[in-house]
Order: sequence, then C-alpha cells, then structure tokens
Amino acid sequence: MRNLATSLIVSGKIETTEMKAMDLRSVVDELITLAKRQDLHARRQVAAFVKDVVADPKTGQTAIQKLFDDIAPKYADRKGGYTRVHKTVVRRGDAAPMATIELV
Repeated sequence: MRNLATSLIVSGKIETTEMKAMDLRSVVDELITLAKRQDLHARRQVAAFVKDVVADPKTGQTAIQKLFDDIAPKYADRKGGYTRVHKTVVRRGDAAPMATIELV
C-alpha cells in the first residue's frame, strides 16, 4: 500500500487490481485528511507512511511536499471522497478485474 499510495500522490492516477484500488482509496483519503491539517505532527505521520521519492525532478519536490503543498489545499473545502475508482478491463493473464484510481 505504501508504494501504491506514493505512486498515486506522485502521478495522480494509477491502474491496479480492483481490490487493491478499493483498499487504497481509504488509505489515500486518510493521508489527504492528515495533510489538510498542515501541522508538523501530521507531516510526520504522513512521512512515516509515504515514501520520500522525488515527484518532480525539475523542482526537486518530493511526494510529501506535493501532498502538503499542492494536493491538500485543493481539497480544503471538501470533507471527504478525494479519490475515484473506475472499473476497467479484465487482465488477460489471470483474469483479475482491473481498475483505475485517481484523485478527484
């Protein structure tokens, strides 16, 4: 879940299996809710879960900085439901149902 959550924060949209997307939805909603608080304790709680990878190589912005500086202010007036899950095709190899999860 750490890798999926970090990838979703960095890219804004990822494709994974349907069950992983449903589980990831609650994790990312919790992280965005923490980031909306904009205090040091919330930043440390998010940093304990999200991997500290570079989200934008041009500016050197990390995934945690992107979450607190770009994503959280966008949802300041929203009380929940920060992600959207769309069911897509069935994966060819093992017939697993796939879905895309994106930030609203």
